[in-house]
Amino acid sequence: MSELVYVGIDIAKSSFEVAVTGESQTLNLGNDEAGHAELCQLLIPLAPRLILMEATGGYEQDLALALAGAGLRVSVVNPRQARDFARCVGKLAKTDRIDALALLGFAAMLDAQGHEPRTLADDERRELTALVVRRRQLVAMLVSERQRLGVAHRKAKPSILAIMDAIAAQLHDVDGQLKAHIQAHHADLAKLLTSVKGVGPTTASTLLAQLPELGQLNRKQITALVGLAPMNRDSGTLRGQRHIFGGRADVRRVLYVAALVATRFNPVLKAFYARLLAAGKAKKVALVACTHKLLVILNAIARTRSPWRDELAEAV
Repeated sequence: MSELVYVGIDIAKSSFEVAVTGESQTLNLGNDEAGHAELCQLLIPLAPRLILMEATGGYEQDLALALAGAGLRVSVVNPRQARDFARCVGKLAKTDRIDALALLGFAAMLDAQGHEPRTLADDERRELTALVVRRRQLVAMLVSERQRLGVAHRKAKPSILAIMDAIAAQLHDVDGQLKAHIQAHHADLAKLLTSVKGVGPTTASTLLAQLPELGQLNRKQITALVGLAPMNRDSGTLRGQRHIFGGRADVRRVLYVAALVATRFNPVLKAFYARLLAAGKAKKVALVACTHKLLVILNAIARTRSPWRDELAEAV
């Protein structure tokens, strides 16, 4: 029986390091079209069970798409998971070669556990994500300029105001592009999501871009994916507090803001929040619980393709 082949790839801006099962040396290639094509040619005959790389702020996207386009099984994982695995197996030093070998070992372990690679975003989803991320950046820039304006010298204020006007114009343009994109590709689902009081266009666009699994997973899986599932901290007779941990932070942040609005204007979540406070829960704990419930409701709406109904929301 032939040995199963796994591949670990450590990616940098201009190059990447490749480790392959059974090979004592790693391979360094340029992170460009030529390097991607060369790696595909090398790996196709080997038919690896799994190729693993970590998310590196976008530097991994073109290579992952090239490998997937060549019919190879590729998965992109959270860098924290990869680093935790490396520490677990005693790889404390960090070089490109060590990281590639650690990812190789991690690939074998994940495959043994039945890991299924997440479907890579297509061009449409990548465009939507780019617009959502750019909108978030523009909002952050606008907030920063407003803070500077409050303490700025009068000589500096015209410059700050000019920058704020430019950012606001860009924000208006991006909002228009987002609206057009969603209308063209996700109009029906966006309408269903925004049928929930508290969920507006910003929340809906973030979910559509960065949580494509919405409606495809059960409640435990979707809340764990976003980082809203309470984690146990128990040992022996000690029962620690439950905390949320990890997950997709950008999605969690917009859901938290949506839940904050919903506890004021959504009758079901408003009543749920009031019950938690009456039971002695801290406001932050109650808001996190409302965020969890909101996500479960949105997941049910996406799965059933049914708009908000009070009785449906109360049942989940």
